[in-house]
Amino acid sequence: MTELLQGLVIRTQAGYQDVQTDAGIYRCRLRGRLRKGRAEGDLVAVGDQVLIDPQPDMTGSIEEVLPRKSVFSRQLTGVNYEYQQIIMANADLAMLVFACASPEPSRRMLDRFLVVTERAHIPAIIVVNKIDICGLENAREKFSLYEDIGYEVLYVSAETGEGVEDMRAHLAGKITTLAGPSGVGKSSLINQILPGVQLETADVGQESGKGRHTTQVRQLFALPEGGYIADVPGLRTLALWDIEGEELDAYFKEIAPLVPKCQFNDCSHSHEPGCAVRKAVERGEIHPGRYDSYLRLRFGGGMEDDEE
Repeated sequence: MTELLQGLVIRTQAGYQDVQTDAGIYRCRLRGRLRKGRAEGDLVAVGDQVLIDPQPDMTGSIEEVLPRKSVFSRQLTGVNYEYQQIIMANADLAMLVFACASPEPSRRMLDRFLVVTERAHIPAIIVVNKIDICGLENAREKFSLYEDIGYEVLYVSAETGEGVEDMRAHLAGKITTLAGPSGVGKSSLINQILPGVQLETADVGQESGKGRHTTQVRQLFALPEGGYIADVPGLRTLALWDIEGEELDAYFKEIAPLVPKCQFNDCSHSHEPGCAVRKAVERGEIHPGRYDSYLRLRFGGGMEDDEE
């Protein structure tokens, strides 16, 4: 076996991985011994650092997946067993893209995305696209509550380019994933940030009002100023992976500081006397929509219909 090369997985599709190394890009497959037995999650993902056995024809085999510092993932749906589907590994930043209109935003789904990023310790920025359709004032009415609790919110238009430079300023030197529902304009935003890429885009279905998947593969695109940006398929559901109900309050920024003030150590913040969280909701210090999201995730099993 030749000397192993370390590289970054920049693309995955149909069992093949493109790995960027100092010697170029190799088309690889996972070594068979790593695939033995039924996996409990994706064995290799975009963003992984791997060791490959390179061949002269620029193919290779992935011999080892190096430890991950963070994982942005969900529970795979449609199967009757627990399986962690990794959306991206080792992200430095998650830009959570939602449209202010067409399709209408589901704040419950955004709250679920934020729980996932908080759990994974991945800094998150909310990107509100299509302000050319709904107007900046309307967009702020829908999303300003997230600014109030400490998240940075960028208001942009992939159609006109407004706000795209604000996005670009956060990307240099980082591996960033753009994640969000289908049809919100993630690929269009990447086309604005990297005009030479020209990813396929599609309009939102007029009858359903829902987005259509245009991204079929997960891949990273190198940025001129350093770093990578990832385009991943749009998500219509985001079932929480490996998050227990009793730990959920730690992943809501405005709820977490109040937990020690509750009368009971195991307070669920739903009915108990002396609950500091419910008192904060009553005083208007916690947005009722966010509290409702918490309750639905805590008592609804982590995955209900994402439509509002």
